Amino acid sequence: MMTPLLSRCLRALSACAVAVALAFAPALGHAAGDFPNKPLRFVVPYPPGGPLDLMARVLAEKVGAEFGQTVVVENRAGAGGNIGAGVVAKSPADGYTLVMGAVATHAINPWLYASLPYDPIRDFSPITLVAAVPNVLVINREFADANGIATVGDLLAYGKSHPGRLNYASGGNGSAGHLAGELLRARGGLDAVHVPYQGAAPAQLALLSGQADIMFDNLAAAAPLIRDGKVKALAVTTLARSSLLKDVPTIDESGVKGFDLGTWFGVFAPGGTPLPVVERLNQAYVKALNLPDVRERLLIMGSDTRPGSADDFKAFVAGEMEKYREVVKLSGASIN
Repeated sequence: MMTPLLSRCLRALSACAVAVALAFAPALGHAAGDFPNKPLRFVVPYPPGGPLDLMARVLAEKVGAEFGQTVVVENRAGAGGNIGAGVVAKSPADGYTLVMGAVATHAINPWLYASLPYDPIRDFSPITLVAAVPNVLVINREFADANGIATVGDLLAYGKSHPGRLNYASGGNGSAGHLAGELLRARGGLDAVHVPYQGAAPAQLALLSGQADIMFDNLAAAAPLIRDGKVKALAVTTLARSSLLKDVPTIDESGVKGFDLGTWFGVFAPGGTPLPVVERLNQAYVKALNLPDVRERLLIMGSDTRPGSADDFKAFVAGEMEKYREVVKLSGASIN
Protein backbone atom coordinates (compact mmCIF):
# COMPACT_ATOMS: atom_id res chain seq x y z
CA MET A 1 0.00 0.00 0.00
CA MET A 2 1.27 3.46 -0.93
CA THR A 3 1.88 5.68 2.11
CA PRO A 4 0.82 9.37 2.08
CA LEU A 5 4.48 10.38 2.17
CA LEU A 6 5.38 8.21 -0.84
CA SER A 7 2.36 9.51 -2.72
CA ARG A 8 3.40 13.12 -2.12
CA CYS A 9 6.96 12.34 -3.26
CA LEU A 10 5.77 10.75 -6.49
CA ARG A 11 3.50 13.71 -7.24
CA ALA A 12 6.39 16.08 -6.61
CA LEU A 13 8.70 14.12 -8.93
CA SER A 14 6.05 14.04 -11.63
CA ALA A 15 5.56 17.78 -11.35
CA CYS A 16 9.32 18.32 -11.64
CA ALA A 17 9.53 16.14 -14.74
CA VAL A 18 6.73 18.09 -16.41
CA ALA A 19 8.36 21.38 -15.49
CA VAL A 20 11.71 20.30 -16.94
CA ALA A 21 10.07 19.11 -20.15
CA LEU A 22 8.17 22.37 -20.54
CA ALA A 23 11.32 24.36 -19.86
CA PHE A 24 13.32 22.57 -22.56
CA ALA A 25 10.57 22.22 -25.14
CA PRO A 26 10.75 25.84 -26.39
CA ALA A 27 14.52 25.63 -26.72
CA LEU A 28 14.35 22.37 -28.68
CA GLY A 29 11.58 23.67 -30.87
CA HIS A 30 13.49 26.88 -31.48
CA ALA A 31 16.63 24.95 -32.46
CA ALA A 32 14.76 22.85 -35.00
CA GLY A 33 12.11 25.31 -36.19
CA ASP A 34 14.43 28.27 -36.77
CA PHE A 35 17.30 26.27 -38.23
CA PRO A 36 19.40 27.69 -39.74
CA ASN A 37 19.57 31.22 -38.40
CA LYS A 38 23.28 31.82 -39.02
CA PRO A 39 25.94 30.83 -41.60
CA LEU A 40 26.96 27.19 -41.96
CA ARG A 41 30.47 25.78 -42.19
CA PHE A 42 31.06 23.03 -44.78
CA VAL A 43 34.44 21.34 -44.25
CA VAL A 44 36.17 19.61 -47.16
CA PRO A 45 38.91 17.33 -45.79
CA TYR A 46 40.97 17.56 -49.00
CA PRO A 47 42.85 20.31 -50.88
CA PRO A 48 41.02 22.83 -53.08
CA GLY A 49 40.43 22.07 -56.74
CA GLY A 50 39.57 18.37 -56.67
CA PRO A 51 36.21 16.94 -57.77
CA LEU A 52 34.96 16.59 -54.21
CA ASP A 53 35.90 20.17 -53.37
CA LEU A 54 34.28 21.53 -56.53
CA MET A 55 31.06 19.65 -55.79
CA ALA A 56 31.03 20.93 -52.22
CA ARG A 57 31.17 24.50 -53.53
CA VAL A 58 28.33 23.91 -55.97
CA LEU A 59 26.18 22.48 -53.18
CA ALA A 60 27.16 25.26 -50.79
CA GLU A 61 25.81 27.81 -53.24
CA LYS A 62 22.53 25.96 -53.78
CA VAL A 63 21.90 25.07 -50.15
CA GLY A 64 22.86 28.57 -49.06
CA ALA A 65 20.21 29.99 -51.40
CA GLU A 66 17.66 27.51 -50.04
CA PHE A 67 18.41 28.44 -46.43
CA GLY A 68 18.93 32.15 -46.99
CA GLN A 69 22.27 31.75 -45.21
CA THR A 70 25.88 31.65 -46.34
CA VAL A 71 27.48 28.20 -46.47
CA VAL A 72 31.23 28.69 -46.09
CA VAL A 73 33.43 25.97 -47.61
CA GLU A 74 36.61 25.36 -45.62
CA ASN A 75 39.41 23.06 -46.79
CA ARG A 76 41.10 21.16 -43.96
CA ALA A 77 43.33 18.67 -45.75
CA GLY A 78 45.73 16.14 -44.29
CA ALA A 79 46.16 12.54 -43.16
CA GLY A 80 44.00 11.14 -45.93
CA GLY A 81 41.02 13.25 -44.91
CA ASN A 82 41.26 12.40 -41.21
CA ILE A 83 42.11 15.92 -40.06
CA GLY A 84 39.07 17.61 -41.58
CA ALA A 85 36.74 14.80 -40.56
CA GLY A 86 38.13 14.97 -37.02
CA VAL A 87 37.45 18.70 -36.83
CA VAL A 88 33.78 18.16 -37.63
CA ALA A 89 33.48 15.15 -35.31
CA LYS A 90 34.46 17.40 -32.40
CA SER A 91 32.20 20.31 -33.41
CA PRO A 92 28.90 21.15 -31.67
CA ALA A 93 26.08 18.83 -32.76
CA ASP A 94 23.82 21.66 -33.91
CA GLY A 95 23.93 21.23 -37.71
CA TYR A 96 26.00 24.32 -38.37
CA THR A 97 29.21 22.40 -39.10
CA LEU A 98 29.20 19.76 -41.83
CA VAL A 99 31.80 17.68 -43.66
CA MET A 100 31.96 16.26 -47.15
CA GLY A 101 33.01 12.79 -46.08
CA ALA A 102 34.09 10.09 -48.51
CA VAL A 103 34.82 6.42 -48.88
CA ALA A 104 38.31 7.09 -47.50
CA THR A 105 37.28 8.94 -44.33
CA HIS A 106 34.35 6.70 -43.45
CA ALA A 107 35.09 3.24 -44.88
CA ILE A 108 38.79 2.79 -45.71
CA ASN A 109 40.69 4.82 -43.11
CA PRO A 110 39.08 3.12 -40.09
CA TRP A 111 40.86 -0.10 -41.12
CA LEU A 112 43.95 1.50 -42.67
CA TYR A 113 45.13 3.82 -39.88
CA ALA A 114 46.33 2.59 -36.51
CA SER A 115 44.30 5.33 -34.87
CA LEU A 116 41.78 7.96 -35.96
CA PRO A 117 40.75 11.25 -34.33
CA TYR A 118 37.11 10.17 -34.65
CA ASP A 119 34.78 7.19 -34.68
CA PRO A 120 33.29 6.97 -38.21
CA ILE A 121 29.91 5.78 -36.92
CA ARG A 122 29.41 7.25 -33.44
CA ASP A 123 30.83 10.70 -34.17
CA PHE A 124 28.74 11.51 -37.26
CA SER A 125 25.12 11.94 -38.27
CA PRO A 126 24.81 10.99 -41.97
CA ILE A 127 22.82 13.52 -44.02
CA THR A 128 22.82 12.18 -47.59
CA LEU A 129 24.95 10.36 -50.11
CA VAL A 130 25.95 12.86 -52.80
CA ALA A 131 27.44 10.72 -55.54
CA ALA A 132 29.06 7.42 -56.39
CA VAL A 133 31.91 7.46 -58.91
CA PRO A 134 33.31 4.27 -60.43
CA ASN A 135 37.01 3.79 -60.62
CA VAL A 136 38.24 2.60 -63.99
CA LEU A 137 41.05 0.22 -64.87
CA VAL A 138 43.13 1.99 -67.51
CA ILE A 139 46.21 0.85 -69.40
CA ASN A 140 48.98 2.73 -71.17
CA ARG A 141 47.84 2.93 -74.79
CA GLU A 142 51.18 2.01 -76.39
CA PHE A 143 51.69 -0.90 -74.01
CA ALA A 144 48.18 -2.21 -74.74
CA ASP A 145 48.62 -1.95 -78.51
CA ALA A 146 52.08 -3.54 -78.47
CA ASN A 147 50.86 -6.54 -76.45
CA GLY A 148 47.36 -6.99 -77.82
CA ILE A 149 45.63 -6.20 -74.54
CA ALA A 150 42.02 -5.10 -75.09
CA THR A 151 40.20 -6.74 -72.18
CA VAL A 152 40.66 -7.65 -68.53
CA GLY A 153 41.02 -11.25 -69.67
CA ASP A 154 43.87 -10.26 -71.98
CA LEU A 155 45.56 -8.41 -69.11
CA LEU A 156 45.31 -11.36 -66.73
CA ALA A 157 46.61 -13.71 -69.41
CA TYR A 158 49.56 -11.40 -70.16
CA GLY A 159 50.44 -11.23 -66.47
CA LYS A 160 50.45 -15.02 -66.16
CA SER A 161 52.62 -15.46 -69.23
CA HIS A 162 54.99 -12.66 -68.20
CA PRO A 163 55.39 -13.08 -64.41
CA GLY A 164 56.82 -10.04 -62.68
CA ARG A 165 56.58 -7.91 -65.81
CA LEU A 166 53.42 -5.90 -65.11
CA ASN A 167 53.21 -3.05 -62.64
CA TYR A 168 50.34 -0.88 -61.52
CA ALA A 169 50.51 2.67 -60.23
CA SER A 170 48.45 4.13 -57.40
CA GLY A 171 48.17 7.32 -55.41
CA GLY A 172 49.81 5.64 -52.41
CA ASN A 173 49.55 2.76 -49.98
CA GLY A 174 45.96 2.29 -48.90
CA SER A 175 44.55 4.47 -51.66
CA ALA A 176 41.47 3.34 -53.56
CA GLY A 177 43.65 2.45 -56.55
CA HIS A 178 45.96 0.35 -54.41
CA LEU A 179 43.07 -1.54 -52.82
CA ALA A 180 41.46 -2.21 -56.20
CA GLY A 181 44.74 -3.58 -57.54
CA GLU A 182 45.16 -5.91 -54.59
CA LEU A 183 41.58 -7.13 -54.90
CA LEU A 184 42.16 -7.95 -58.58
CA ARG A 185 45.34 -9.78 -57.64
CA ALA A 186 43.48 -11.84 -55.04
CA ARG A 187 40.29 -12.59 -56.96
CA GLY A 188 41.46 -12.46 -60.55
CA GLY A 189 45.01 -13.73 -60.27
CA LEU A 190 46.56 -10.52 -61.59
CA ASP A 191 50.34 -10.81 -61.59
CA ALA A 192 51.46 -7.20 -61.13
CA VAL A 193 53.76 -5.23 -58.85
CA HIS A 194 52.33 -2.25 -56.95
CA VAL A 195 54.15 1.06 -57.42
CA PRO A 196 52.82 3.73 -55.01
CA TYR A 197 53.16 7.43 -55.81
CA GLN A 198 52.59 10.55 -53.73
CA GLY A 199 49.07 11.13 -54.99
CA ALA A 200 46.89 10.22 -57.94
CA ALA A 201 48.26 12.96 -60.23
CA PRO A 202 51.88 11.69 -60.28
CA ALA A 203 50.59 8.13 -60.65
CA GLN A 204 48.62 9.24 -63.69
CA LEU A 205 51.71 10.92 -65.14
CA ALA A 206 53.66 7.69 -64.66
CA LEU A 207 50.98 5.83 -66.61
CA LEU A 208 51.02 8.35 -69.45
CA SER A 209 54.82 8.27 -69.70
CA GLY A 210 54.98 4.49 -69.75
CA GLN A 211 56.68 4.13 -66.36
CA ALA A 212 53.54 2.33 -65.21
CA ASP A 213 51.52 -0.17 -67.23
CA ILE A 214 48.09 0.06 -65.63
CA MET A 215 46.23 2.04 -62.99
CA PHE A 216 42.88 2.10 -61.25
CA ASP A 217 41.94 5.76 -61.66
CA ASN A 218 38.97 7.84 -60.58
CA LEU A 219 36.59 8.11 -63.54
CA ALA A 220 36.33 11.87 -63.21
CA ALA A 221 40.09 12.21 -63.63
CA ALA A 222 40.50 9.49 -66.25
CA ALA A 223 37.56 10.38 -68.52
CA PRO A 224 39.36 13.15 -70.49
CA LEU A 225 42.38 10.88 -71.09
CA ILE A 226 40.14 8.04 -72.24
CA ARG A 227 38.17 10.37 -74.50
CA ASP A 228 41.38 11.74 -76.07
CA GLY A 229 42.76 8.23 -76.62
CA LYS A 230 45.75 8.76 -74.32
CA VAL A 231 44.87 5.69 -72.23
CA LYS A 232 42.63 2.70 -72.86
CA ALA A 233 39.80 1.80 -70.48
CA LEU A 234 39.53 -1.93 -69.79
CA ALA A 235 36.76 -2.01 -67.18
CA VAL A 236 35.00 -0.09 -64.43
CA THR A 237 35.18 -1.33 -60.86
CA THR A 238 31.51 -1.14 -59.88
CA LEU A 239 28.82 -3.76 -60.55
CA ALA A 240 26.96 -1.40 -62.89
CA ARG A 241 28.42 0.20 -65.99
CA SER A 242 29.00 3.95 -66.03
CA SER A 243 26.67 6.13 -68.07
CA LEU A 244 29.80 7.95 -69.27
CA LEU A 245 31.48 4.75 -70.50
CA LYS A 246 28.55 2.66 -71.67
CA ASP A 247 30.72 0.49 -73.90
CA VAL A 248 33.23 -0.32 -71.17
CA PRO A 249 32.35 -3.49 -69.22
CA THR A 250 32.60 -3.98 -65.49
CA ILE A 251 35.28 -6.17 -63.96
CA ASP A 252 32.48 -8.43 -62.76
CA GLU A 253 31.27 -8.80 -66.36
CA SER A 254 34.85 -9.51 -67.38
CA GLY A 255 34.92 -12.66 -65.29
CA VAL A 256 36.04 -11.54 -61.82
CA LYS A 257 32.75 -12.03 -60.04
CA GLY A 258 31.66 -9.85 -57.12
CA PHE A 259 34.24 -7.14 -57.84
CA ASP A 260 32.56 -3.94 -56.63
CA LEU A 261 34.66 -0.99 -55.51
CA GLY A 262 34.01 2.67 -56.14
CA THR A 263 34.54 6.16 -54.84
CA TRP A 264 31.67 7.91 -53.10
CA PHE A 265 31.16 11.03 -51.06
CA GLY A 266 28.39 12.46 -48.93
CA VAL A 267 27.40 15.00 -46.30
CA PHE A 268 27.76 14.36 -42.57
CA ALA A 269 26.98 16.41 -39.45
CA PRO A 270 28.47 15.73 -36.01
CA GLY A 271 27.05 12.77 -34.14
CA GLY A 272 24.05 13.57 -31.98
CA THR A 273 22.68 16.32 -34.23
CA PRO A 274 18.93 16.61 -33.47
CA LEU A 275 16.76 14.60 -35.85
CA PRO A 276 14.67 17.61 -37.01
CA VAL A 277 17.90 19.38 -37.99
CA VAL A 278 19.18 16.29 -39.79
CA GLU A 279 15.90 16.09 -41.70
CA ARG A 280 16.06 19.80 -42.60
CA LEU A 281 19.61 19.41 -43.90
CA ASN A 282 18.69 16.27 -45.82
CA GLN A 283 15.78 18.02 -47.53
CA ALA A 284 17.96 20.96 -48.57
CA TYR A 285 20.84 18.85 -49.93
CA VAL A 286 18.56 16.40 -51.74
CA LYS A 287 16.71 19.29 -53.34
CA ALA A 288 20.03 20.79 -54.49
CA LEU A 289 21.26 17.46 -55.86
CA ASN A 290 18.10 17.04 -57.93
CA LEU A 291 18.52 20.39 -59.68
CA PRO A 292 19.22 19.86 -63.42
CA ASP A 293 22.38 21.97 -63.47
CA VAL A 294 23.82 20.15 -60.45
CA ARG A 295 23.05 16.76 -61.98
CA GLU A 296 24.74 17.89 -65.21
CA ARG A 297 27.88 19.00 -63.36
CA LEU A 298 28.06 15.69 -61.54
CA LEU A 299 27.65 13.77 -64.77
CA ILE A 300 30.48 15.73 -66.38
CA MET A 301 32.63 14.73 -63.39
CA GLY A 302 31.77 11.09 -63.99
CA SER A 303 29.44 10.95 -61.02
CA ASP A 304 25.95 9.56 -60.76
CA THR A 305 23.77 11.61 -58.41
CA ARG A 306 22.70 9.48 -55.46
CA PRO A 307 20.65 11.56 -53.00
CA GLY A 308 18.43 9.73 -50.54
CA SER A 309 17.28 9.65 -46.94
CA ALA A 310 19.59 10.01 -43.96
CA ASP A 311 18.69 6.47 -42.86
CA ASP A 312 19.58 5.08 -46.29
CA PHE A 313 22.94 6.81 -46.16
CA LYS A 314 23.59 5.52 -42.65
CA ALA A 315 22.96 1.93 -43.78
CA PHE A 316 25.12 2.47 -46.88
CA VAL A 317 28.09 3.69 -44.82
CA ALA A 318 27.82 0.73 -42.45
CA GLY A 319 27.86 -1.65 -45.42
CA GLU A 320 30.86 0.07 -46.98
CA MET A 321 32.79 -0.17 -43.72
CA GLU A 322 32.26 -3.91 -43.62
CA LYS A 323 33.28 -4.27 -47.27
CA TYR A 324 36.55 -2.40 -46.82
CA ARG A 325 37.44 -4.25 -43.64
CA GLU A 326 38.08 -7.27 -45.87
CA VAL A 327 39.69 -5.32 -48.71
CA VAL A 328 42.18 -3.43 -46.51
CA LYS A 329 43.11 -6.64 -44.69
CA LEU A 330 43.61 -8.34 -48.04
CA SER A 331 45.93 -5.56 -49.22
CA GLY A 332 48.12 -5.71 -46.13
CA ALA A 333 48.26 -1.90 -46.15
CA SER A 334 48.52 0.01 -42.89
CA ILE A 335 49.50 3.50 -41.76
CA ASN A 336 50.76 4.23 -38.26
